[in-house]
Amino acid sequence: MQWQEVREHYPDQWLMVEAIKAHSEANRRVLDQLAVLRAFPDSATALRTYALLHKEAPQRELYVLHTSRKEPDIRERHWSGIRMDFLTAVGAVIDLDSMEIRAATQDS
Repeated sequence: MQWQEVREHYPDQWLMVEAIKAHSEANRRVLDQLAVLRAFPDSATALRTYALLHKEAPQRELYVLHTSRKEPDIRERHWSGIRMDFLTAVGAVIDLDSMEIRAATQDS
């Protein structure tokens, strides 16, 4: 389905969608073909479900969107730095006050 079709079939709803076909253009993700996975009563429920599903299958391109938007308008972010799972694996934490990486202790 394309976004306009999704909007027609699911008016004024929160949805979790999966990009079946997509491409990047000017730091934006353009969703060419979508599959609607589920509709939700509110954004909080949708985002909790997204977090669980993304944890199980991080390779899937999933989005939570409201159909009131004329276009999805998904901006790409390019992350750099240290992943949190790496820090956990090596027994370290980030001190948010000083923004320093330090060894994890029992109480951190």
